[in-house]
Amino acid sequence: MKNKVVLNICLSGIFLGLAMILPFLTGQIQEIGSMLCPLHLPVLICGYVCGWKYGLIVGLISPVLRSVIFGMPPLYPASISMSIELALYGFTSGLLYDILKRKNLNSYLIIYVSLIVSLLIGRLGWGLLRYILGLIDQTNVFTFDMFISGAFVMAWPGIILQIVLIPVLIKTLEKIGYLN
Repeated sequence: MKNKVVLNICLSGIFLGLAMILPFLTGQIQEIGSMLCPLHLPVLICGYVCGWKYGLIVGLISPVLRSVIFGMPPLYPASISMSIELALYGFTSGLLYDILKRKNLNSYLIIYVSLIVSLLIGRLGWGLLRYILGLIDQTNVFTFDMFISGAFVMAWPGIILQIVLIPVLIKTLEKIGYLN
């Protein structure tokens, strides 16, 4: 049990490192980053691989840490709201994957259900926090149209990437016996 905790801490550090590095693939261009969502991938995978506790922590700190170190995403309101979004991704993907795995369902069904529910809950959390921040700070008003645009319209390439890439990675880890 102690070895599993140490392994999960080490893997979480690797996923956090990936969250710091992957956005450089988009050239630090905010519009491309918003479309491809490179921070989301390591957090979601961390939830599956290490469990909900580690996914939640990596998701919570990665946007803020990246903002403090590299200045992107901007700390307020983007990084703050992304922290909640990614924390919900890591938490939900890990928790649902673990719960559904115990039910002996089809492996692909487990992966896709946990992924899609995670994406929806995380984006709702992001939108809700942005809305609340807009109520507090009238200079950052957040409308429903802005939510739909930011969560789905602008992010559709990243959503497709996540829906294609993550199940392949998780299924591969299952096949080699890592997640069994």
